[in-house]
This record gives sequence, C-alpha cells and structure tokens, in this order.
Amino acid sequence: MERFFKLKELGSNVRTEIMAGLTTFMTMAYILAVNPMILGGEGLLDPYGVFLATALAAGIFTIAMGVFVNFPVAVAPGMGLNAFFATTIIASQATDNPISPSMGLAAVFISGIIFLILTLTQIRQMLIVAIPDSLKHAITVGIGLFIAIIGLKNSGVLTVSIEGWVQSTGSFQDLGGSDTVFHMGSLENANVWLTLVGLAIIAVLMVLKVRGAILFGIVLTTLIGMIPGVDVTNIDSLKGADWTPQFDQLNFWDFDFADLLTTGLLTAIATFTFVELFDTFGTLVGTANRAGFFKNKEEGKKRVGKAMFVDAVAVSGGAMLGTSTVTAYVESSAGIAEGGRSGLTSVTTGVFFLLALFLAPLALLVPSSATSAALIIVGVLMIQSIKEIDFSDFVVGIPAFLTIALMPFTYNIANGISFGIVSYVLLATVANFAGNKEHKVHWLMWILAILVIARYAFIGSQG
Repeated sequence: MERFFKLKELGSNVRTEIMAGLTTFMTMAYILAVNPMILGGEGLLDPYGVFLATALAAGIFTIAMGVFVNFPVAVAPGMGLNAFFATTIIASQATDNPISPSMGLAAVFISGIIFLILTLTQIRQMLIVAIPDSLKHAITVGIGLFIAIIGLKNSGVLTVSIEGWVQSTGSFQDLGGSDTVFHMGSLENANVWLTLVGLAIIAVLMVLKVRGAILFGIVLTTLIGMIPGVDVTNIDSLKGADWTPQFDQLNFWDFDFADLLTTGLLTAIATFTFVELFDTFGTLVGTANRAGFFKNKEEGKKRVGKAMFVDAVAVSGGAMLGTSTVTAYVESSAGIAEGGRSGLTSVTTGVFFLLALFLAPLALLVPSSATSAALIIVGVLMIQSIKEIDFSDFVVGIPAFLTIALMPFTYNIANGISFGIVSYVLLATVANFAGNKEHKVHWLMWILAILVIARYAFIGSQG
C-alpha cells in the first residue's frame, strides 16, 4: 500500500490514512439517512432502493477516486442537487408536462454524459474561468439556504401559507386572511420540538469540534424519538428486519427517455450540469489546495483533472444505480485535516460506505426530525461562502444577492443562477462602458445570458 499510494512521498502512513478515511466517513455518513428521506418523499423513489444506491455509489466511486487518482476526496449523492431533483419532479406534477422519477434519473444520467464530454474536451475548465468567483460563492450560499428551508419545512418548524391558509402536518388552518407567507410551526407537534432538540445537539457537538457531529446528532435525536410519549421513531420496524441487502429493490437503469425533449426535463438536465460543474470544481480545488497538491501547480492540475473525470463518471453511474447527482464532498476536508494525503483515505471511506449496506434497517429507522436538523446544519456549513463576496461592489453584490435570495424564496435553484448570470452581464457591461474595466464579461457569459433569457421567454418560469 505504501508503494501503490506513494505514502512516504506524500508524508503519510497507513494508520494515518485509515483514520483519515474513517473521519471523512463519519462526517458525511448522514447522507445515508438524509438521501432516502429526500428522494423517497411524497411517492418519488423507494426509500430502501435509494439507500442502496447511495451506499453503492458512494462506496464504488470513492474507492475509484482513491485507486485511479490517488486523491483523498470522497463522492456521494450531493445535498442541494437531491433536493432540486425531488422538488422539480413534485412541482412538475401540476404542469402539462409532469416529470416522473424515471425521467429525472434519465436527466441526471444525461447530465453526467455532458459532464464527461466537457471534462474530456477541456471546455469545463473554460466555463469555470468564465463565471466570476462571486457567483460561484453565491450559488453555494443560495443552495445552503434552500437546503435549510427544506429542513425547516419538512420538520414543521416552518409552515407556508397560501392566501391566508397555512399548511401544517398535512392539513390547512385558517389564519383569518393573514398575508404572511412563512409561519412558525406549533411546538405541540412532537416533530417540531424534536427537530429543535436535534439542532441543539448537533450545534453543541460542532462547537465542541466533535468529529462526525452531524452523524452523532442524528443518532442521538433518533434515540430521543424512541422515548415513550414521543414515539416518532418506529422501533418496532427492527423486529424481524432483514439485514441482508436486497439488491433486487435497487432502481437499476430505471430510465425513461421517451419524453426527453419536454421543457421541464431539458431545464433539469441543464441545471444538474450547471450546478454540479461549479460545486465539484470548488470542492476538488479547495481540498487539493488544503492537501498541498498545488505546491507543484502542474501536478496539482493534473490530479484535479483526473478527479474531475472520475467525478463525471460517478454522476452517470449514480443515476444508473438509482440516485441523484453524485458529487465530490467538501466534508473530505475533515479527513485531510486528520492527515489524509493519498487515495488510501478515499478507499477506506468507500469501504465503510459499502459496509453500511448491511445497516439499512437502522438508517431507514431515522425520523424526519433528525434528518431535518441535519439539513439545517448543512445549510449553515454552505452559507459560510458568503464571506467571500464583496457586497460593497454592486457589480458583483447585486447579482450575488439575487442568486442567493431567489433560490430559497422561489424554491428553485435554477431561478437563482439564471438571475445572477443575467444581472452580472448587464451590470458588468454598464460598468465597462462607464470606464470601470475591473469586471470583464467572458464571451461564454453572454451565451449563458442569452440562453437564460430565451428560456424564460419561450418556456416560462415554470419550465
């Protein structure tokens, strides 16, 4: 292993790499419980099938990242993109062109093929240069708020009113004509206060810098939910549970390409590709820099390029297994902080994900209260990028704000990205005509802006 992973050359050893891999697994294992909840909600995909796909995709492609790239980065179905997958399908049911889960998986698969082509032709790197850093950070922040709202809404802590009526635990209550859109949920609801308890537990553990704080918080919240009188955790489901993976329930190659040209599906493909493009690039470059790979710039670029290839294959591979977009995880930095420097870290993380296949009954036992608390905390982690945005410079500040605000408030990631691109092209162009040459508009940004305007003009805001 020392020769294959070049441990001595990288200043590491087997023990350090294995501990780093375990640390990475502990910090991102929450996805095993959260992903089935998001993709298995409201009659979308089978939760157990999603669990199998999540564990398999994370295990197989994280090991591939270690073996073929020698890179200490783990991949798994991405937060934000899984939420976009679910909300796109649910929202489309009220339109003339509803999208089925099989069509959604087909969109993810195609986005992975596009991603692979962009990587092999080097166009991907060109797109990264075209988009200003402020918008890249704004996209991350907006998705963070989007995820937090999903957590708040799923738990009942946040309710949403429609013309004076408020939705709460599946029913609507008359508010006497109130025009307020968002409302605080009722603390009489066990799910609400249990979510707040879970949020407090995870927050305290993170303040104490406990590794795997999110995972431990989910476990403790689940245990509290088993207390008599609370009863939000169905402990009886463990009786007679089959702990052997039932791979026949895997949604393998569950694609519907028949309605590929429907407007909603085309928009979904574009969004999956667009968001994953920036999310993965930022994660790979950030983790590579933290691991010290860019001390030799050429070697660093080469390694990141190989990692992008594996990541692109993982997107389509994950869709084949039955889950939303697979992406590089920023939580990998936890393992790097523990000393992980080689692919052995990734291989270790991947092995733990594969072992998790035998723990499905426990993962599916987790109540929505526990996963909702985790979603809110993930939002906190993602919103940290806001400090990288200079809001005093209105050329970048206004587009960044529109990107951040429109994602959660319109409940649509694509809307935020679209308004950010168009507004940046407009304001940067005006600034250039006024003599401020600080902000350049790449020619690809013009193409993206035109495509966005055409999309709203010919497809509409619901497309």
